[in-house]
Amino acid sequence: MVIIFCLILIAGIIAGQIFNLSGAGQVLSLLTSICLAYIMIEVGLEFSLDKRKLRSYEWDAGVALITAALPAVLWFGYFMYFIHSAWQPALLSGLSSAPTSAGVLFSMMLAAGLSATWVFKKARTLAVLDDLATILLLTPLQIIIHGFEWGSVIGLALISAFLFVSFRWRNVILWPVGEKWLLGYGVILAGFVAFVKHTAHIHLEVLIPAFMLGCLIHMSPHQDSTPHKNKGLCLDTVIKGLFMFTVGLSFPKVSLGVIPIGITVGHVIALTLLSNIGKCFPSLCYRKEASWKERLALSVAMFPRGEVGAAVLLIGLGYGFGGYVMTLAMLSLALNLILTGAFVWVVMKLLQKKSV
Repeated sequence: MVIIFCLILIAGIIAGQIFNLSGAGQVLSLLTSICLAYIMIEVGLEFSLDKRKLRSYEWDAGVALITAALPAVLWFGYFMYFIHSAWQPALLSGLSSAPTSAGVLFSMMLAAGLSATWVFKKARTLAVLDDLATILLLTPLQIIIHGFEWGSVIGLALISAFLFVSFRWRNVILWPVGEKWLLGYGVILAGFVAFVKHTAHIHLEVLIPAFMLGCLIHMSPHQDSTPHKNKGLCLDTVIKGLFMFTVGLSFPKVSLGVIPIGITVGHVIALTLLSNIGKCFPSLCYRKEASWKERLALSVAMFPRGEVGAAVLLIGLGYGFGGYVMTLAMLSLALNLILTGAFVWVVMKLLQKKSV
């Protein structure tokens, strides 16, 4: 299934570069949000919080913040030193390397049967937190680059409120958790978020609200949040495959101008290596919780990039920051997406002896 998802992702990227989808941008964005909401509700359902160990979550938040910041700093330095970019596009492009793609990561790891491992549980926490860290960092950067906007501040306040609710009132809503129900919740959430963004002009993504809803829904002991695990082709597989395809379609068209393709390839490989080196920070942590192979597997699991990083780049394009820097950032994100299957394979190999 991991290979199939990866092939679907590549097909989406190729189709997005070949066909003109500008007229379907809003529909594509809504479809992607619905699929992402479904995935993140599922993640919230499985997210466990031990209130007796709150200090460990403070540690996780610190690790996630550093894990998000390191790739951004490395990219910013690379763009300024080697590409001689202006600081504004370098900042936003650097930030696009910070967030792990929670939706892509969870889809792939669930498909690989890794949901019961320490790596999956810890990656689930860190991926959500570093997406949050990116969104939190995006607000002051937008203010620095574009000037003060109340919409960004209100969006930040809403995200903080959603997270507070997620941790404060867990498992209080007695709602069904079947695949069709989760899809229905996702449709409603995605529609609500789209309505808020377009009417109130508040920068809000479906990632955190969907995670909050999953945390709030209560499951009785006999319920299973993933009843599809032992089935073949099912609604869950279709939704996650569709998500992979729409993420690929969402990537803007690549333009190299007059720069030789060999130089571009070298820059893309260098940026990809730098961003993933930055994501290796968790391997230096959690020494009392896991072996070095598990910690390395955790770092590799944090490599995939996707929807949040692409959203940051789209914001940059909206500010008029096109050009070579944004193209390099897009190509590196695309390469990381294409390599997601390989990353998950490495994680499986590192955990192989542990799972036997």
